[in-house]
Amino acid sequence: MKITINVDCTPEEARTFMGLPDVKPMQEMMMKEVEERMKNNLNAMDPETLFKTWLPAGISNMEQLQKMFWSQFGKNPMGGSSND
Repeated sequence: MKITINVDCTPEEARTFMGLPDVKPMQEMMMKEVEERMKNNLNAMDPETLFKTWLPAGISNMEQLQKMFWSQFGKNPMGGSSND
């Protein structure tokens, strides 16, 4: 013999019937905390802030950065000068 019982209720009603705690207030509080942390971290992703963080303290503008790159490209990996 097989018996099937269908119960039509909301998740909240089922949770209350089973005696499970209502975690909705805690979830809302945690989501606000996550949102606040994400906003703070996004502020750190500002391009100017990243540029200052990644580059050495001696390189303060784009012209110095370009000179540094070109000086590295001008070096000959075989040990001689690039004009040989």
